[in-house]
Amino acid sequence: MAERFKPNVTVAGIVVWQEWFLMVEEVIDGETVYNQPAGHLEANESIQSACEREILEETGIATKCQSMTGIYQYKAAEELDFLRFTFHCIVNQYGTTLEPPQTRPQDPQIVASHWMTLDEIKSLESQLRSPLILKSIKDYQEGKSASLNTLSDEFLTLK
Repeated sequence: MAERFKPNVTVAGIVVWQEWFLMVEEVIDGETVYNQPAGHLEANESIQSACEREILEETGIATKCQSMTGIYQYKAAEELDFLRFTFHCIVNQYGTTLEPPQTRPQDPQIVASHWMTLDEIKSLESQLRSPLILKSIKDYQEGKSASLNTLSDEFLTLK
């Protein structure tokens, strides 16, 4: 029997503050790359809460998922596949300040987190961790979204 295909299940957040997108800077295999706040789904964790947790760990900013922008399949290498759930998230901060919230990464693998314009992100295209970053931002800007009620975690725990 063939070995069962098991892609890495990941989550990512599109966090927007006026014209800025929240991005993280990290070093992978000795190279600086940029990504949306993202990471792996952990055991006994809903996909939505995984996204909110990853954003908090990687940027220090508390967010709330508003909608799902897309589910993306990505082959990063011959034996490295991802199934990525990307959400549009809003900052859990109220007020009328024009400046985006200060970032404070808690994850030691994150060098820094930045608020960037789309043009700034595009200028870093060769340093983006995956093509899913620009694809998901484009989908977000085109209004592609699914309601969070399409996700269910009611059977996440054994009964």
